[in-house]
Amino acid sequence: MKSGFVNIIGNPNVGKSTLMNALVGERLSIITSKAQTTRKRVMGIVNGDDFQIIYTDTPGIVNPANKLHEQMMGFIGTALQDADLFLLVTEVGETFKNRHVLDRVVKSDVPVILVINKIDLSDQDTIRQKMAYWQAEIPRAIIIPCSATEGFNVGKIFDTVLELLPEHPTYFPTDELTDRTMRFFVSEIVREKILLYYQKEIPYSCEVAVESYEEKDGIDSISCIIFVERDSQKAILIGHQGKAIKKLGIEARRDIEEFTGKRCFLSLHIKVLKDWRNSDRALKSFGYAVDD
Repeated sequence: MKSGFVNIIGNPNVGKSTLMNALVGERLSIITSKAQTTRKRVMGIVNGDDFQIIYTDTPGIVNPANKLHEQMMGFIGTALQDADLFLLVTEVGETFKNRHVLDRVVKSDVPVILVINKIDLSDQDTIRQKMAYWQAEIPRAIIIPCSATEGFNVGKIFDTVLELLPEHPTYFPTDELTDRTMRFFVSEIVREKILLYYQKEIPYSCEVAVESYEEKDGIDSISCIIFVERDSQKAILIGHQGKAIKKLGIEARRDIEEFTGKRCFLSLHIKVLKDWRNSDRALKSFGYAVDD
């Protein structure tokens, strides 16, 4: 039996979440064109007759501007420690913004697959040059060009991961898909819609918490609180005559129903929690592991 943790690391906006969803075959990580979409580690488990692959999508690498960013980078630090295999995701035209993270990967003895994503947006000469660049940077890495959105070479990545996995008993029951709860995915779906439908600072000032989740025959009843930092942000989220928050609720409910396979009643409430991104207490309550 082969089993191990495949930790996916990269800069924001390189398509890490799209790649993980393609490898897992389920939409577990939220995907938008905005940076810093992923805030926490999201695990996807793939089981076969003689293997278990545990993919972990980590937040994009950032230079911390607040305590939230520090916690996001903490998830990356943990991923660097417990990996059996690194899936380092880049794209044509970009290099790693945080040399410290890259150096830790290079100096470790953990196998590395370096994926150059979004090659459908480039040309062959540029891709070859980028492959040569990364082979020089990490000589022991296996370089695979890929387009996660088009599905190109996703199978090759999967096969290479399987080859490099260590021999080990399974870590999780073979019928599990993820270590996250349904509440987590509901909050992520709502947050994804905020990222999609609001601009500038609004999406980054929001955190979503599931206040209640009642499973009933035929329909679930879900209540979420969207936390913002200022009254002006609350007003923008609500929109003129409540139209913006209504659209947000409709779109989120549609995706939640698709994800759960059940109808749901979704209610959204907005609360102001000033400067929550720099509050240890708030970050702990939202599931970010702040050190005491």
